[in-house]
Amino acid sequence: MTDLDPERVRPQQQYASLYTDLLRTVQELGLMRRRQGYYYTRIGLVFLALAGVAVGVVVVGDSWFQLVLAAVLALVLVQVAFLSHDSAHRQIFDSAARNDWTARVLAGAVAGMSVTWWRNKHSRHHAAPNQVDKDPDVQLKAVAFTPDAVLGRGPLGRWIAARQGWLFFPLLTLEGLGLHASSLRHLCRRDATKLERIELAVVISRLTLYVAALYVLLPPGKATAFLALQLAIFGLFLGAAFAPNHKGMPLVPAGMKLDFLRRQVLMSRNIRGGVLIDFAMGGLNYQIEHHLFPSMPRPTLRRVRPIVREYCELHGVDYTEVGLFTSYRIVIEYLNNVGLHARDPFQCPLATAYRK
Repeated sequence: MTDLDPERVRPQQQYASLYTDLLRTVQELGLMRRRQGYYYTRIGLVFLALAGVAVGVVVVGDSWFQLVLAAVLALVLVQVAFLSHDSAHRQIFDSAARNDWTARVLAGAVAGMSVTWWRNKHSRHHAAPNQVDKDPDVQLKAVAFTPDAVLGRGPLGRWIAARQGWLFFPLLTLEGLGLHASSLRHLCRRDATKLERIELAVVISRLTLYVAALYVLLPPGKATAFLALQLAIFGLFLGAAFAPNHKGMPLVPAGMKLDFLRRQVLMSRNIRGGVLIDFAMGGLNYQIEHHLFPSMPRPTLRRVRPIVREYCELHGVDYTEVGLFTSYRIVIEYLNNVGLHARDPFQCPLATAYRK
């Protein structure tokens, strides 16, 4: 074989090899190995907590202390959503089928959401984070993430867009209801597959039995308050875990090409913190590492972080990491300003040189 002359290697080949080299290092260190003991423990604790809430609802009875249990249930279901996320990314088992069915059970039967809908949306996000024509997370109608999303709005819509940063977190209290509605909308399609029809039956059964149980066990007023508070806290905490990861990071214009390493690192933001942040955010605080290695088990992300950070510094790739409240401030300011500032799309020399 003839050795390649480094000076003759095309720039995109050099950039593409950056991720390959990093992945090889991570694999050689054994950091992609499954951590099933960790996940079995987490899943077991979650089901114990759910059982405890169920017993608590029966024991407490006709009391406004039920609202405390509603808040606890919401936080437990957030952890269920994180576990379903991990399983859908194939972080738990070596078997794709076992990961898939675990995700379906956790999301559908326990949380009342469609993992099929979520996976379709989330996979497109991972493939092109913050790319305006590909990432569904920047194409939401309720919140404008790009100047173009504001242009077609009327005076009231533009007024709201200019203040949407302050409205963003209150709006997250509706996210729980929105997740259930989006799941049902997806599963009720005429062209739904047989597996999706089964998933629809599971999700409807879970939602129906849950609501029925509340109204059987509690007076109507308390049952309604319990349900509303649980959905609000669930949506708020889940949304607050996902929001800091990409909001306020560079937007990639439609059609722009980037190598994998830069596409994932430059558009993502890590959140500093200890084990409490790890728990509250379900490992999503290591967003850069998660995007680079989606199937890496959650507890390993903390270990790979210094390796990735050093590698990015070595190759001149900006690695963003801030505190939790700093990230929220950035998100609020960005959303408030998105309709007021001129377009300032992310410019990457490599992407510009090799735009297709």
